[in-house]
Amino acid sequence: MTSPDAELAHVRTAAEKWAATDPDPETARQLRNLLARAAAPGPAGEAAGRELTDSFAGTLQFGTAGLRAALGPGPNRMNRVVVRRAAAGLAAFLLDSADGGYTPRAVIGYDARHNSNVFAAETAAIFTAAGIETFLLPSALPTPVLAYAVRALGCEGGVMVTASHNPPQDNGYKVYLGGRAVPEAGQGCQIVPPFDADIAANIAAIGDLGDIALAESGWSLVSDSLVEDYRAAIAGLLLPDRYPSRDLRIVLTPLHGVGGATAAAVLEAAGFQHVSIVPAQADPDPAFPTVAFPNPEEPGALDLAIALAMEQGADIVLANDPDADRAAVAAVDPSTGAWRMLRGDEVGSLLGAHVLNRQAGTGVAGQGVVANSIVSSRLLARLAARYGYQHEQTLTGFKWIARVPSLIYGYEEALGYCVAPDLVRDKDGISAVVLLAELAADAKAAGKTLFDLLDELALAHGLHASDQLSVRVADLGLLEAMMNRLRADPPTAFAGSPVETFRDLATGSADLPPTDGLLYLTRDGSRVIIRPSGTEPKLKCYLEVLVPVDTAADLPAAKSQARSALDSVLEDVREALGL
Repeated sequence: MTSPDAELAHVRTAAEKWAATDPDPETARQLRNLLARAAAPGPAGEAAGRELTDSFAGTLQFGTAGLRAALGPGPNRMNRVVVRRAAAGLAAFLLDSADGGYTPRAVIGYDARHNSNVFAAETAAIFTAAGIETFLLPSALPTPVLAYAVRALGCEGGVMVTASHNPPQDNGYKVYLGGRAVPEAGQGCQIVPPFDADIAANIAAIGDLGDIALAESGWSLVSDSLVEDYRAAIAGLLLPDRYPSRDLRIVLTPLHGVGGATAAAVLEAAGFQHVSIVPAQADPDPAFPTVAFPNPEEPGALDLAIALAMEQGADIVLANDPDADRAAVAAVDPSTGAWRMLRGDEVGSLLGAHVLNRQAGTGVAGQGVVANSIVSSRLLARLAARYGYQHEQTLTGFKWIARVPSLIYGYEEALGYCVAPDLVRDKDGISAVVLLAELAADAKAAGKTLFDLLDELALAHGLHASDQLSVRVADLGLLEAMMNRLRADPPTAFAGSPVETFRDLATGSADLPPTDGLLYLTRDGSRVIIRPSGTEPKLKCYLEVLVPVDTAADLPAAKSQARSALDSVLEDVREALGL
């Protein structure tokens, strides 16, 4: 066994070599500083040694989520060396897919995080040098604009440099395929197996960093007209003849991300004249200074927006995450008189009902499929049956949802909604907030709120109440340990209701490919799904309970019963995890 001193010496050698060849003087400086601190005695030196070791603990792995990690030097971080190798490997994959039969095309977008523009520009230079016809978006823009551009430009490949809603110190590299590189179902979607493994193999085959050529010019800057086309197409989704009201006072926040200007422009073009953007969060800022965590799901993320809404007497708060592929909504809950953010399943069900209502009375009513992920509410399946549509359940992630044939609407509970798959075959927070505004304005015109619409769904289909438990860990090994504990000693009941169905999702089924997760269904219809997060060091537990509702008078008692059941299930999940 290698001693800690010998391991650190090996890491120091690798780090010194990295610093000598790093094309980025900033990360080279950071690395030399870390080397110096790791050589010092005492706790500070030991901490620096651990950081140094982790930075060189293997190579950042490319998967279906592309790359995502903290910025910094070393092969286990996001930096120009790792990105250059990823770009060269992806270029090789695209060229291999073409096999000389055509010249591949690729488009690259980026958000406003640290180094996003640098990573995008170097990717463009590497693609161009490799012989790929390359397009670069003109500025920091939302991820849905990049996803739209892949199809609009007929590209085989797309890259979005973003870490979405991750902490400020992170960045990422998300890959899309289209054009002639994939079948129709995958056009403009994020990658899935086996493409991820094929791209990873090409990255691993890249030789010395110095052998990767970067062109000085030759790529095309995408015209602003494409961005305007996207905005016009999203604004054009609305149906003013059927939903004419635009009387809605909106507070909008992009959470320091890149979606503010686009979302505001689209809402204005759609006819919503009373839109206020939270001033402190309006402009892109990679430090995300006003939020502890730049994710609308996190407690406190919408506090400034809700405070402004209360001050202005607004009807609704609409929010996007930093790359604007997710959407959140908050409003005053009539049952409490307080503002609250709607859960992802609540928004997903409301949008699902709205999309299906919009289809009613048209020549395409009953045609198409709605879909949501396995961890999302079962209410969408009931809505589909009511309106005469097919419903499909997929693995978690829009790389699966967007691939459903004949999709007209899809969502996942983590605030991801695809309301216009013909335009963007991915989650799109911009189009979602526009349709939410249409829905909320129509409800207001009828003297209703979004919460009234949720109550109507509960009366028609039963109350579907959901909750989550997320367990963040510092050591990824703890996730595997908790999953192994559950497999070895599975719970037999939740909230006093016996588990009647237990599925280890890792075995796969006729309906779903294998995935690391566990599903429990109880006799009273409660469902628990436990899985490791695919993008963060978390174990995520998804709970849903069903309560029948006969009349409107029964709703308060049903909601109380559902909350009590969820609390009991949460307690049982914590006990099963050993928390």
